[in-house]
Amino acid sequence: MRKLTLFKIGSAILALAGFIMALGGQAVAHHAFSAEFDPNRPVILRGPIVRVEWVNPHTWIHLEVTNQDGSTQVWMVEGGTPNTLLRRGLARDTILPGTYIVVDGYQSKDRSARANGRDITFEDGRKFFMGSSGTGAPYDNQENN
Repeated sequence: MRKLTLFKIGSAILALAGFIMALGGQAVAHHAFSAEFDPNRPVILRGPIVRVEWVNPHTWIHLEVTNQDGSTQVWMVEGGTPNTLLRRGLARDTILPGTYIVVDGYQSKDRSARANGRDITFEDGRKFFMGSSGTGAPYDNQENN
């Protein structure tokens, strides 16, 4: 009987260790700026917000950008975590669909319509640092608030 109990305890500990390691693997999957974005491809995107994903580990703001030929394209802009943006003064009710913004950031390495956002500027002139500090992005940790 005692061997069976020790077996159950050992199995539970092993299962818990596996669970913790699985969670650790997810944390490692959080990428550095240089893994996906190109510091030599700065972009300035202007347009109305069409969608906001307020999720971890990064927020995503989708905005409709008008190209030089008059066509439009929806860009996905990666920002810091929801908690990071909240601490900087951005909240769900300040980045609503339809809000016109200007994003200063860096395009993805695959040249798709994705960017890492550094700063977001609203029509009234308010400017917020929206990047993730410590990722290796150009001018990392230089906030403009």
